[in-house]
This record gives sequence, C-alpha cells and structure tokens, in this order.
Amino acid sequence: MESLQVVDSLSGVDREEWNALAGSQPFVRHEFFSALIDTGCAAAASGWLPRFLLLRRAGALVGAMPLFAKSHSYGEYVFDWAWADAHERRGVQYYPKLLCAVPFTPVRGTRILGQDKEVLIEAALQLARESSSLHVLFPREEEAELLAAQGMMLRRNVQFHWRNQGYADFEAFLARLSHARRKNIRQERRRVREAGVAFRWLEAGAIERRHWEYFLRCYRGTYAAHRSRPYLSLEFFLRLGASLPEHTALLLAERDGHPVASALFLADGRSLYGRYWGATERIALLHFECCYYQAIEYAIRRGLEVFEGGAQGEHKLFRGLLPVETVSAHWLAHPRFARAVEDFLEREGAGIARYVDELCEHSPFKRAGEER
Repeated sequence: MESLQVVDSLSGVDREEWNALAGSQPFVRHEFFSALIDTGCAAAASGWLPRFLLLRRAGALVGAMPLFAKSHSYGEYVFDWAWADAHERRGVQYYPKLLCAVPFTPVRGTRILGQDKEVLIEAALQLARESSSLHVLFPREEEAELLAAQGMMLRRNVQFHWRNQGYADFEAFLARLSHARRKNIRQERRRVREAGVAFRWLEAGAIERRHWEYFLRCYRGTYAAHRSRPYLSLEFFLRLGASLPEHTALLLAERDGHPVASALFLADGRSLYGRYWGATERIALLHFECCYYQAIEYAIRRGLEVFEGGAQGEHKLFRGLLPVETVSAHWLAHPRFARAVEDFLEREGAGIARYVDELCEHSPFKRAGEER
C-alpha cells in the first residue's frame, strides 16, 4: 500500500531510512536538516515552514522531498525578488511559496530522494497549487530533466569549482597553470606567510565548543560587513559538529598563537564544500588563502575529486576554479506570470551560456602547447 504524507519535522522519521535514500552528501542527510529545523534556523518562525513530503510503501520510506513553505526569498541564492514584486504589484499573492532546497546552501545535489521521483514531483506540484509556485534549487541534472518533463521551467546560473586532476601536491596543481597565474598565487601565499599566519585544520572530535564560538564570531562579522543578518546560530554549528563529525572540517588561521580567521568546510567521499569564513583581523590576501588555497591543498591530500567554492565570484577563476553551470526549476500557478518568466529565462539562459564561454576564454590553465 502506497501513501503520501507531509510532515513539519524529521523527528518522527527514522534516520536510517532517510539516510539510505539521501546518500553520502551531508546537506541532505537527516542530521543536517534536523539541526536546521530543531535549532530554529529553518523553521516557521524564521520563514521556513517545513513541509517535507514522504512517500511510503507498506510502511517503509521509499521517497522524500524536503519542502518548505517560504514567507520570503532570503537564504536561497537563486533570486526571484522581481517575480515576487511583479505578483504583489498586480495584487497577486506570491508568499508563501513552496521551495525544495537545502536552506542557506547553494550546493548541487539530490533533491528528490528515492526512485519514485515522478510520483514525488507530481505530489509537490499538487501541494504548490495551494500557494503561488514551486521552486527546486540546485538539483542534479537528471532530476532537472524530470522536473522539466513535468512542466517546470529551468533556470541556469554559474558557480566555480576546482577539479583534482590527480595532483600529487599543490605544486603539481600550480604547474598546470599559466606562468602569470602561477606567479600571482605564489606571491599571494608568500605575503600571508610573511604576515606570520599559520594554519591548522580541525576535524571531528577535535572541534571544541571554544572553536565553534570563535568561528561564530568570524561568521557574524562577515555578515555584518555586508550589512546583513546571519542565518545560522551557535546551537546549529554545535549540533552539526556533534551529529556529522565525519563530514565537518574547520580551518583556523593563527598568528602568534592566537586565531585571526576561520573557515568552515563540509566534505563527503568525493567533494569538499566551502561554506563560511570570517576574520577578526584585517590581513591582506588572507581570504584567498583560507577559502581557496588551503582548501585545494586539503582536497589534494585526501584525494577528493572536486572542491566547490560556493556561489558567485569571478576572482575564483584566476585561482584555478572553473565555471560550472547550475540549474533550478520553477513552476508558477498564474499563467500570465508563468509566460513572462518563461520568456525571461530564455533570454537569461542565452546570456549565461555566453558568460560561461567568455569565462572559459580566460582559463588560468596553460593552453595546449604552452610550456611555461
């Protein structure tokens, strides 16, 4: 017997059953979603009302879709503010909208858990008819194709990822770059060393509360510098470290034995994911060292295939991270707005394709036949 259910937390969902569907990527695991919801970071009070869709067969969990009823568009990294404004100006309610995503996390991955993906998509679209729209952010390409087959519109964007070509060490990676880029990176790293900064990686049980407290200070400082409010709390980070220690790594930058910056990364067996960083002292070029060069070294040491540097930032290209297209899927209930968005996405998509082509022309890697 098959049944669909909507729940507002994962407290009643067996962790092993969920994780068997989720796989190894930490962001869709039971522990990660539970930490977000239970600490209030992604909950009704913060505008993220969980509406998780569960598919059961003979009582066993065989599929799931992490959905949220959103009363705003913060924390998504796929921007639909103009769509919301157009609805409101014409007297059509846009919020709450239905969102399938990992809150505050622009990382590609599974969004429709299990094998019965078409059943879950149909059920999600049915739920979305009670609101204005359904949005699925950063799904895998094969999931995006299924969403498009169900009538959802696809939207393209760009991130920057580093790929491991079997490098023995950081110098082997540098050897693949053009002379100018290689020289620039060495100069940047040397200036950080000359400033007296050393680095220490903490993993699993080595990350203590005092480390999380310092990281939170850095994290909040980064948001304050951009005049915005941070989404995550100390309670969330403590829960993350305790429940997913094998996936969590914290980098500390220290000078004279005192921390001056920190950066948080998550990892699975294939990829390293850069998440948040911040500094309590202004040191030139420290951001590039903490967020890119140290991460690339870490990925090489552990034989990881990919380092995802997060959303935005053309400066990443010059440090060995190449452009990668990401996708999101959108369905709007109002036909007039749906047609307008479809026209916009067609124009935007052509622009994204040209943008990627232009970026690739400025690759930091040596061209064929170039010796230096």
